[in-house]
Amino acid sequence: MTSLYGLTRDELAEALAGEPPYRADQLWRGLWAEGRPLGEVTTVPRALRERLAAAHPPALTPVEEVVSDRGGTRKWLFALADGATIETVLMHYDDRVTVCVSSQAGCAMGCTFCATGQAGFTRQLTLGEVLEQVVVARREARPARLSNVVLMGMGEPLANYAVTVGALRRLAGDVGLSARHLTVSTVGVAPAMERLAAEGLPVTLALSLHAANDATRDELVPLNRRYPLERLFAAATTWVERTRRRLSLEWALIDGVNDTDAALAELVDFAAPLAAHVNLIPLNPTPGFLVRGSRPERVAAFRDGLLARGVNATVRNTRGRSITAACGQLAQVSRGRRVALRRR
Repeated sequence: MTSLYGLTRDELAEALAGEPPYRADQLWRGLWAEGRPLGEVTTVPRALRERLAAAHPPALTPVEEVVSDRGGTRKWLFALADGATIETVLMHYDDRVTVCVSSQAGCAMGCTFCATGQAGFTRQLTLGEVLEQVVVARREARPARLSNVVLMGMGEPLANYAVTVGALRRLAGDVGLSARHLTVSTVGVAPAMERLAAEGLPVTLALSLHAANDATRDELVPLNRRYPLERLFAAATTWVERTRRRLSLEWALIDGVNDTDAALAELVDFAAPLAAHVNLIPLNPTPGFLVRGSRPERVAAFRDGLLARGVNATVRNTRGRSITAACGQLAQVSRGRRVALRRR
């Protein structure tokens, strides 16, 4: 059964066949403009709400909720109708409120330092399942206003391309979020990056790079064997030229692997021609990864080295690490494997 939030306005009107035409407007306004759960859209008769709830039950069932950062970060574990599970994280900052949503249950990309990648892939999410994560977070963020959505949770968004683009259009249109406050993360599905560049959506693209030589990136991000750095650079160039949007490069710093002077020089060579912003991420611990994150002083030195070479760089303010809600930690690892990497 389709989530109510997966229906377009026309599809919602079809679901209300036989009702006065204004019922669709009332329901749409209540669900999207006012952000109410179906049961609280009291402009619509209770009998109609109950009929819709039976035909279009919620896609997400809360299983667990954990909080950290003095209430500033909340993570939900949701069960889907078929028993698959996903995780969603809501983060309050001084200047914004951001929700990190999943696009797949699990992930097939197999990145060695990511708990989701270690856990493996279950299935694609539907449009309604993606949007409902945002709806729940928007409601729970109150009285603060949800301002940013990042598709950086479980899964590779560009491997679920139609749903990802559909969600972006609905979030900009129906929820009223600025497209510039929507971010899509990818480990480098090069053809899909180029396709997204032609969609006319001024979103932010965050490329999880993590290494700028093919040997190391093959180990960290197995998809690199299919789309190596030369191909990835071409796709990134297309993105920048067609969208006129600055590209973000994500770089999880791993001690002795990608925080060396050689790695710094390679990153500069990749980032500088693209005028990209580098987002340095202190590596978050995952149960199956044997290499540790870079020390704080090395993180600072790496950032300063980039800045000195004219590459814009910042260090991510990691949130939710204590509740395994930080970057790369989203998974209930049941099929995890332990991985060791060569140091350079």
